[in-house]
Amino acid sequence: MTAPGTHRGTAGLLGFKRHLRAAVVPGEAAYLLSQRGVTALRGRPAEVLVPLLDGTRDRETVIHDAARSLGPEAARSALATLEAAGLLRLHTAPAAPANPSAAAAEAYWDLAGLDGGRAARDVASARVRLVALPGTDPARPHAALRESGIRTAAAGEDAGFALVLCADYLDPALADVDAALRGRGTPWLLARTGGADPWVGPVFRPGAGPCWSCLAARLRGHRRSELPLQHHLGLTGPADRPTTGLPACESAAAQLAALETAKWLAGIRHPGQGAVHILDTLRLSSATHPVSRLPQCPSCGDPQLVARRVRAPFVPVARPKADQDSGGHRALTPRQMLDRYGHLVDPVTGIIKEISRAGHCPDFVESFLSGQNLAMGAASLAGLRAGLRALSGGKGVTETEARTSALCEAVERYSGTRHGDEPVLRDTYAALGPAAVHPRACQLYDDRQLRDRRAWNAGGSWLTHVPGPFAEDRPTEWTPVWSLTARTQRLLPTSMLYFGQEPAADGLCADSNGNAAGSSPEDALLQGFLELVERDAVALWWYNRLRRPAVDLDSADEPYVERFRTGCRRAGRELWALDLTSDFGIPVVAALSRRTGRPTEDIVFGFGAHFDPRIALRRALTEMGQLLPAAAPGPGGTGYAIADPDPVRWWRTATLANQPYLAPDPAAPPAPAHGRGYRPRTDLRDDVTAVTELVRERGMELLVLDQTRPDLQLPVVKVIVPGMRHFWPRFAPGRLFDVPVALGRLTEPTPYADLNPVPMFV
Repeated sequence: MTAPGTHRGTAGLLGFKRHLRAAVVPGEAAYLLSQRGVTALRGRPAEVLVPLLDGTRDRETVIHDAARSLGPEAARSALATLEAAGLLRLHTAPAAPANPSAAAAEAYWDLAGLDGGRAARDVASARVRLVALPGTDPARPHAALRESGIRTAAAGEDAGFALVLCADYLDPALADVDAALRGRGTPWLLARTGGADPWVGPVFRPGAGPCWSCLAARLRGHRRSELPLQHHLGLTGPADRPTTGLPACESAAAQLAALETAKWLAGIRHPGQGAVHILDTLRLSSATHPVSRLPQCPSCGDPQLVARRVRAPFVPVARPKADQDSGGHRALTPRQMLDRYGHLVDPVTGIIKEISRAGHCPDFVESFLSGQNLAMGAASLAGLRAGLRALSGGKGVTETEARTSALCEAVERYSGTRHGDEPVLRDTYAALGPAAVHPRACQLYDDRQLRDRRAWNAGGSWLTHVPGPFAEDRPTEWTPVWSLTARTQRLLPTSMLYFGQEPAADGLCADSNGNAAGSSPEDALLQGFLELVERDAVALWWYNRLRRPAVDLDSADEPYVERFRTGCRRAGRELWALDLTSDFGIPVVAALSRRTGRPTEDIVFGFGAHFDPRIALRRALTEMGQLLPAAAPGPGGTGYAIADPDPVRWWRTATLANQPYLAPDPAAPPAPAHGRGYRPRTDLRDDVTAVTELVRERGMELLVLDQTRPDLQLPVVKVIVPGMRHFWPRFAPGRLFDVPVALGRLTEPTPYADLNPVPMFV
């Protein structure tokens, strides 16, 4: 029998973890000290056991020695309590390593919740491949690995992990590195150790989680403004940037990369290893940016996901409404939308950098911005200078509504941008037969506009640009859309459906009319269709310069209406609203405001459409509020906050006197702000069925394209109804001329030459 106080063997010596130091104050407590704090263990069992757990005894010896004071059962129970608390581990030697660095390393791994001895051995026995891409210096990272006891693999030697250094996370060479390491099943850490803000992470794990291509897709989204320069210089990747930083910056980054490598080799696994960590050396702060896997990634996912979704029939399903007020009949409330999709906002790895309050907004307006408007075409200087429409944004009566609206618009524009995985069929219109929809049925340019397009385009406004005639015998890319009215597939030119970074070869161009994000596919479809109804009604009113009745704001039993009226009065503005409802019978409202007491009236307007006339008014008022900051005085109190020529010309010249159609029709009684025979439906599918019938009754076709991105899962669609009007100047024969006469608002169609020469500019 082994004498008490001696160990029976060194294979399993039980003691406190190396990051803990024990001290006993008899009669008071046994204390465990670590860099994380002090733990007091009170009671007789602790005072007896703690001195025995010095790493010189195996488990049975500890129990044997403690049992003399506590008894066998109490000794076993007290020891089990300490083990369950995670305070103990087995040691392979009766003392800490003689090398202070090795002892500190074991203590570190113990602190991390590992078996410190085993972790230290795993790190020491591993081999790491160090890959340094052009523009990087591997000297400091190599030294940092060596100082942490990590050996780098020699040429031809196997390595179970790789540390890859790059000067830019979008270096095209990383695609080959990722493919090679993924092919070998080697996990690897990406790091940019140079510069004032070093980047470390993520760890890419082949077969699990995102790959480099997933990360690169998100990073490129935030650097679209660089595309013109890259194209000009003929680069396939980012342009070189000046070197910044101090040797201390690079040394700190190299040590962080070595630390993350050591943690992986030791066996630490946590979600933060799947993120990009950025060190701000100027402020000595850091930020973490999670990286998401793209299910449709061409490198690690299924690149056919988008194509299959687009080709599938769009089948509405029962979708009870969770919100019939502020959000406008949605399946989720605005707060639920923010909670579910707020992770899409991140300045590095999100699709939206940030959602921020719009500047110079009056206190009665809730308006937020959510980044570049991708519908404007980022690769052109026109896109970069688009002014009024250059940014995506959102509005609402409350801050939550406005933030949600801004989030959804940014996602809508992102999802409506061409990513390269959309299904396309290349053929001529003449060869495709009845499935193909002629572009002119959607563009609705008059022959005279096409003939005189040089004059139209001379002004340089993207909103009034008239393309050349579509060539029916020229091969064009087509994408399928689903007809809800005919329950079959149609084809439209791809360039009319997705925003592109460069002008399409066929001269066609997509715009955001009918694009919408929603809390469900049915919700998104309805919002897209309501936008078509709104803009169609605006076009009928604006270009025919129709006099329309006022909306009776006094009848609106809504606190926000009075808030807007009071706010406008304080700003020296008059506020009114018009009823623009067209033959669809869906309420459409225009909210207008002008300055009073000045020569320039700075007239602004906003529009809204909804089954519920209260929500139509709400949307019109909040959209009008969005425009108020743009019409505000610029720096120094002169000019305007933006430089877009079309709105600036309007604000400087338009008055109620010279644009009388902006004022309510004095001969028509005001329309009530609520009621109007409205009967709410409780399910979104019933709304979809209703609008499908509205379109069918008018001899038109309701087309929908599902643009939802698999990695976002926020429903986005584009809705198209050939024949319905955009509110930009499109003067082909049809509804623009026929509906006002059919509704009795005109006795005969407005002659082409008498249409409003002022183009709608929002």
